[in-house]
Amino acid sequence: MPDPNQRRDRPPPRTGPSEMEVLTGFLDYLRESALAKVTDAPEGRVRAPGVASGTNLLGLIEHLTHVERRLFLGERPHDWAATFQADPRKSTESVFQGYREAVSAANQVIAGCVDIEGPAHSGESAPSMRWALVHMIEETGRHAGHLDILRELIDGSTGR
Repeated sequence: MPDPNQRRDRPPPRTGPSEMEVLTGFLDYLRESALAKVTDAPEGRVRAPGVASGTNLLGLIEHLTHVERRLFLGERPHDWAATFQADPRKSTESVFQGYREAVSAANQVIAGCVDIEGPAHSGESAPSMRWALVHMIEETGRHAGHLDILRELIDGSTGR
């Protein structure tokens, strides 16, 4: 069990001065933090519910994958509640890979943005890119906090 007094904190990112650089810098920081909370977690515990609601480490990464794909690619999941559960046939690494692929695809869309007030994707009812980025920061930060707590409950690991 890790020493609870030994934290692995990373400071917030240094970014460029533009709105887009600040937003994408913090989003990338939170994305990396979310994955770091699950990395090296005991394999037998990554799907185990840590709280009465059934929330678990891999389920949160799976959910974040779907939110990235919704906000930046316009993909709609059939059942939002189901996005909180990773397919039991998927390995931890394949869930991670799905998240990395969603982030990469989202980043391509974000990089192509010429107007932060314009739509975040080409689908119907697309929010502005600014709204999508701020919401993704909020969503990822919220779930990174959940991941922090779940991971500490599993093996005492703390820090960002």
